[in-house]
Amino acid sequence: MFESLERMPPDAILKLIAEYGNDPRDNKVDLGVGVYRDAAGNTPVFRAIKNAEQRLLDMQTSKSYLGSRGATDFCDAIQALVFGDNARHNDRVMTLQTPGGSGALRVAAGVILRANSDTTIWVSDPTWNNHVPLLGSAGVKLESYPYYDSAQNELRFDAMLDVLNKVPSGDIWLLHGCCHNPTGMDLSTGQWDEIIHVIAERGLLPFIDLAYQGFSDSLDEDAYGVRAMFDRVPEMIVAASCSKNFGLYRERTGSLTFVSSNADTTAIVSSQALNIVRTMYSLPPDHGGAAVTMILNDADLRNEWLAELNDMRKRMKEMRTIIVAGLGKKVPERDFSHIERANGMFSYLGVSPDQVAQLKQEYGIYLVDSGRINVCGITSDNVEYLCASIAAVL
Repeated sequence: MFESLERMPPDAILKLIAEYGNDPRDNKVDLGVGVYRDAAGNTPVFRAIKNAEQRLLDMQTSKSYLGSRGATDFCDAIQALVFGDNARHNDRVMTLQTPGGSGALRVAAGVILRANSDTTIWVSDPTWNNHVPLLGSAGVKLESYPYYDSAQNELRFDAMLDVLNKVPSGDIWLLHGCCHNPTGMDLSTGQWDEIIHVIAERGLLPFIDLAYQGFSDSLDEDAYGVRAMFDRVPEMIVAASCSKNFGLYRERTGSLTFVSSNADTTAIVSSQALNIVRTMYSLPPDHGGAAVTMILNDADLRNEWLAELNDMRKRMKEMRTIIVAGLGKKVPERDFSHIERANGMFSYLGVSPDQVAQLKQEYGIYLVDSGRINVCGITSDNVEYLCASIAAVL
């Protein structure tokens, strides 16, 4: 039976990780990985998570099933984190716990397909490299809208609005809540307001992927788009991840929230989502969610977590500043200021696939073919070598 199968190509990111691991050079630099790293190159467990886990170890009395929705207290805590107090006790809103943000996206796509198999999900160009395969695996239709001008290193906002004003009513517009992956270039609050106005006027359904809340400016500022949208549209979908802002990558901790026009519709949507969950993964993992719940509901743990999150955000901003300064000295004729203006972990460096290959082969600097870099791979120790190597291939 299996001899009829064909080998699938390796995932580009995983292939890059393997190549980096096999590279014997001491001065190699990994700018391709999709996780946060500290100045020592580690992806540490948050102290707040460690403390919450210890409490869970001491107090948990059962590992019994929680049900397809997950833990109610986690859903309530995440809903408040994402939406603020506006969504609390609102019967238009239903949140379920999912296996990371990816699980949330896939369940949402299944619900969308059941609700209207003719609708189209519009994703930004560019977008996270797994958006299209992940959503497409559910069978939904996908199209792209203009988002970023690689030549000018700025948003194509007018072109985006032009497409938004032409897509059919009932289509779905997927937005990155903050820290756009791969560009790092986010909508301003004014641009969010313009998009929300058009979405509300034209009867479109917004779908927000909030994978990096807290990595740009603050928890509340990073949720501006979600909360402003919630106040002005009858329906929306939000997929949120705890992988980055709680460092729970392998624990697969996320959430999916549906907002409907009334409580009866929300109950129907909930039943459909839970049916998909039951036939897909039955119920979400609990450990990461239990730690998150404890942190969000305990003042001391929450303050400890917020301090750690602030330190991470500060480091990312500092690394953006030092690489822009370093490149400015090495390549004064080029403008790299977009890297400093961007948010979160990622930015486009502005190199071609051939230059990406040259950086890897000649200098041991690893990044994906698109030229996306993770600024967390930059340190004060490697930035000089990094800038000199980039200058050499430009």
